[in-house]
Amino acid sequence: MDRKLNRFTISIDTSNPFLLQLISTYFLPFMNKKQQLVAYFDNLNLFFLGLFLVALPVLFLSTTTDAFVLPKQIALTVIVSLIAISFGIKTIIDGRLKLRASPFHLPVALFIFVSFLSAIFSVNRFDSLTAFVPLLFIGLLYFAFINIVKNQKQLLFILSALILGTVLSSILALFSFAKIYLLPFPYTHVQFFTTFGSLLDQALYLALILPMTGYFTYFFFSTMKGKRHAEAFATENKKNKTGGQAIFFSASFIIILFGLAITVYQLFTTQKPLILPFDLGLQTAFAAISQDAGNVLKSFLLGSGVGTYLIDFTRFKPALYNLNETLWSFTFFRSSSYILEILATTGIMGIASFLFLVFKIVKEDRSFFPILLAVLAALFLPFSFTLVMLFFVLLAIFALIRIQSNPDKYSEMDLYLMSLKKGFVVAVPEDERVSNAEKKHSKVLPVFFFLFLIVIIGIPMYFATRFFISDFIFQRSLVAASENKGLDTYQLQSAAIAVFPYRDVYYRAFSQTNLALANALAVNAQSQDAENQDPQVQQNIVTMIQQAISSARGATTVAPFTSFNWNNLSSVYRSLIGFGQNADQFAVVTLQQAIALDPSSPQQYVELGGIYYQLGQYDEAIRQFQIAIQLKNNYANAYYNLGHALEEKGDLQNALLAYQTVKNLVSNNEENSKKVDQDIAALQSKMEDQKAQQGNQTNTAPVDGEQQPLNVNQPSTTLPERDPQIKIPAPTVTIAPTGAAGKNTNTKTTPAPTQDR
Repeated sequence: MDRKLNRFTISIDTSNPFLLQLISTYFLPFMNKKQQLVAYFDNLNLFFLGLFLVALPVLFLSTTTDAFVLPKQIALTVIVSLIAISFGIKTIIDGRLKLRASPFHLPVALFIFVSFLSAIFSVNRFDSLTAFVPLLFIGLLYFAFINIVKNQKQLLFILSALILGTVLSSILALFSFAKIYLLPFPYTHVQFFTTFGSLLDQALYLALILPMTGYFTYFFFSTMKGKRHAEAFATENKKNKTGGQAIFFSASFIIILFGLAITVYQLFTTQKPLILPFDLGLQTAFAAISQDAGNVLKSFLLGSGVGTYLIDFTRFKPALYNLNETLWSFTFFRSSSYILEILATTGIMGIASFLFLVFKIVKEDRSFFPILLAVLAALFLPFSFTLVMLFFVLLAIFALIRIQSNPDKYSEMDLYLMSLKKGFVVAVPEDERVSNAEKKHSKVLPVFFFLFLIVIIGIPMYFATRFFISDFIFQRSLVAASENKGLDTYQLQSAAIAVFPYRDVYYRAFSQTNLALANALAVNAQSQDAENQDPQVQQNIVTMIQQAISSARGATTVAPFTSFNWNNLSSVYRSLIGFGQNADQFAVVTLQQAIALDPSSPQQYVELGGIYYQLGQYDEAIRQFQIAIQLKNNYANAYYNLGHALEEKGDLQNALLAYQTVKNLVSNNEENSKKVDQDIAALQSKMEDQKAQQGNQTNTAPVDGEQQPLNVNQPSTTLPERDPQIKIPAPTVTIAPTGAAGKNTNTKTTPAPTQDR
């Protein structure tokens, strides 16, 4: 046979037995081995995908701080990383880079890129980047589906794996509802247990998978031929007439249907979900992109940062939210719907990229009901990480069905290195030819692609691994704390911070652990004579206090716009009043920062009023309690604290009115009613004594009547007073008050006072 290479002709005489022997001995076995290796890696990646889809809905762990979501994120990260490495090795063995286009590769890539930009420019950058990494792996999972699943048989395998995992979760839900507990863990022995961690998530997951099982049940038992929905699988199943598949999909449909039914029943009866009202979600979303003083353009374009809806909620929820007696004390980490959360956290660019994806879905084909149902759910319901992942899995399946229906439009493309005039790297359909010189030069392209995958996967995988390890360690510290093992708690939390120093919850917990240990040492030292006190113990107390402050400040550095962190720092300083220099001023200024980030919360003002009450500044305490009442006019605890502040000031008549208001508000609570009755009786006795003293024309100060200890807002931990007080680090206060409800507050940000020298 003759083959022309450029201007040269090579003739091979196939009649030569020696040449045929040479080819069959060396060349063909090498080619067969190469093809076997490529097929092996293809099958391995397909197995990884199937294993992940089976495990996705049922995976949970008790060794992580989040038993349900974090294990799924770990599985996603590991599986996608293995697939990427395996795919890269396969391309090197194959000697060419082949990628497949899909109907949604551009909008998916655009959405992931915009989410990355929002994380980079987020006000809580570390929180947002931590939330972005799982989203990145979800996007990579979509592209893995497109390039691994290549025929109808493989697609059927993927669908079967997805349905099998859903069936397993449904079986667990059905047995739990019947009070038959299949798992050995005690915390799973409740009737409403779900492997999703949320019955709402379980209901949505089952509802999105159910139509596929229903379709296959219809397909296998229908006698009708040639339906458009059956075209993708008709040929394959004519060759493989297996009744087992019909039984599997039919049984799956029934099990998932019953699982969905009991889940919906629980959601409407005993386990009603807490969802942020849609109007509040809409209001906070638009406020987040339009009312962020100093960052208006950035917030408008990119939002607050992917995964940071918590700070949008606290900063921009309206004061009217406090009128909702069911929800007012709850803090929401997710918006009313996924699309509103996208708007708040990724801005106009994020919502535009997502709507572009929705447009492509509707334009491509409106016959794949699961993805259309997922789009509708995203418009009206909140999505957890699990549901976001399922959305992109369904999107990938929909894309694969469209690719199978239009093989010419979405063919597999070979990538070659070309001259700069041709575009340097060019995608060429597999059946088109390129020159041998270009093929030769393109041998290096799979190596470059593999290195690119290592970078794209390796960097986020490195930080994700450290995050996962630190979370395991931190969960162990929480177990140690519940067992009152103070030293173990201290060491484990310190180790968690060392492994992953970008998570504010670690710093908050570590600050409270140090404070508790310092308090225990201080109380024990105070009970001893001054002569018997160990100087080393005193030094340990000071060291732990310094660490408590440093850790609390670390939380505000890692996540400066999270009000919880400023509340925590304020509580640390408040515990040191009388022990550390300027602790009272630091406690006030840091709590004002918390109020600036959560201006509509009445609890914040009760906290601030409690500090002023503790300091004996009753006029300022009264003012803060009154602000809390303005924000929520039926807040019993605010009236109760106001009554005590008025009583301490000497305004007994108004104090009595405040207590009587409390009595009306807590009339349904026997314990609280009894307590306020005691306070009223003690106050009335004091008022009678005061009248008697006025009758004798005395001007002595009012005396305290006998009553129960005041239950006004107080610090959780208070160290014994110290003379002289130790020097403690001051907070760094740089955030200006923002938020839609800021006009309802009378606080302002003040700089931290200069420490005495």
